[in-house]
Amino acid sequence: MRSTTRRALRDSECSIQRSLEVIGDPWTVLVLREAFLGTTRFGDLVTAIGISTDLLTDRLARLVEAGVMEKRPYSEPGKRTRYGYLLTPTGTELRVVLGALQQWGDTHRLNGDSPSMERRSRTTAQRLEVAFVDESGQAVPLDDVDFVPRAAGS
Repeated sequence: MRSTTRRALRDSECSIQRSLEVIGDPWTVLVLREAFLGTTRFGDLVTAIGISTDLLTDRLARLVEAGVMEKRPYSEPGKRTRYGYLLTPTGTELRVVLGALQQWGDTHRLNGDSPSMERRSRTTAQRLEVAFVDESGQAVPLDDVDFVPRAAGS
């Protein structure tokens, strides 16, 4: 039974709001997509996404500051040191967020006959779906999922 009384959440209390402060920009999500595809170099990110260097610099700085990516130096023989951007363990956890966005887009925003990518298990190669899973490991249908604000201090 759903409660008809709902307490308003202040933005500072809402983890959705706090998450969007880090990844809520479309360019940032595309940077993350490319990182999951293995793109780590600044110039390659510019080319892959079609983003301006100023915007990419800003988005990468935010992701590094939030601990989502780390900046690592590399150099090719005879060239100056440059930096690559790699996902941290915190950033890697965003795979489920991007997978959920992709799954929704495949269902509601498909451009053409089939999705451009599939989610597959590295171990079994089986296709994967993003789902809510309860404490016993069972998938829960979306119409059985509720977002319930917690009482203050609990």
